[in-house]
Amino acid sequence: MLINCVVYENGTRLADIPVSEISEYVSLPGCFVWVALHDATPEELTEVQAEFGLHPLAVEDAHNGHQRPKVEEYDDSLFVVMHLLEAGADGPATLRVGELDVFVGRNYVVSVRNRSEHGFTEVRERCEREPELLRNGPGFVLYALMDAVVDRYFPIIDAFEDELETIEQRIFTKGAARDSIKRLYELKQRLTVLKHAVAPLLEGTGKLHGGRVPQVCAGSQQEYYRDVVDHLSRINNTIDSIRDTIGTAIHVNLSMVTIEDGEVTKRLAAWAAIFAVCTAFAGIWGMNFEHMPELKWRYGYVAALALIASFCGYLYYRFRRAGWV
Repeated sequence: MLINCVVYENGTRLADIPVSEISEYVSLPGCFVWVALHDATPEELTEVQAEFGLHPLAVEDAHNGHQRPKVEEYDDSLFVVMHLLEAGADGPATLRVGELDVFVGRNYVVSVRNRSEHGFTEVRERCEREPELLRNGPGFVLYALMDAVVDRYFPIIDAFEDELETIEQRIFTKGAARDSIKRLYELKQRLTVLKHAVAPLLEGTGKLHGGRVPQVCAGSQQEYYRDVVDHLSRINNTIDSIRDTIGTAIHVNLSMVTIEDGEVTKRLAAWAAIFAVCTAFAGIWGMNFEHMPELKWRYGYVAALALIASFCGYLYYRFRRAGWV
């Protein structure tokens, strides 16, 4: 679906045009066209490809979707893929993964948003509020889109940190260890989704501000891309830190489970020892041999019960002091 198709001249919005008229403006000096699509159909991609001469491999990737984040250079144009992460119906407990494909050339920008409800209207408004920067052309628009995508990762990483702190506070709560392990594994899975979005993009964005920089990103714009790399590096380092903490927390939880199981085993062993005394005495006096003097003693029954109770009481006292019961 076409969101908008706008022509900019020297950093100022010139006009909204239909896709069929793009070719009339892209050849004008100082002009570039910014086309925004949402869940584009093959027909829409084909029409845009014909207007701008997009590389067929890049168009195929945009059509198929589910691409790894990357920055690819085709002659004098760029194809950039970024993952869009949004909280699901259960909040940060679930993540929906969308995708933003951006085609950038000397006089055009085509952004294709897939499987995402949150658009980039604020990015267009920001660019139009800064005509002196928008005058740099499509390279600045690409930076603004990348900056907006990366900024959306920060609330997610903050929510992960808050959730991890909550789980850590429950680690030593009796009976909560198993539930904590489950939550830690679920958090680790969501963190991996974020890692898959950040790490490849960090690698690709590094090409835009150092070494042989693509022409559309050359000049003073490199410092803006360096800012994006700094943000991505910060998020990536935080992800690694959280993963290490999760690994430590899982080991602690497993230790707590082992300790809890050991406590149960000790209690069972203590009670088994106490009842073993009863069983031993009952077994001896229950053999019914003919010549057992205790069997004819008037107070034998009471004495046996007292003896059994004394031994059991003593064992209970010792186990109690040892903390086994």
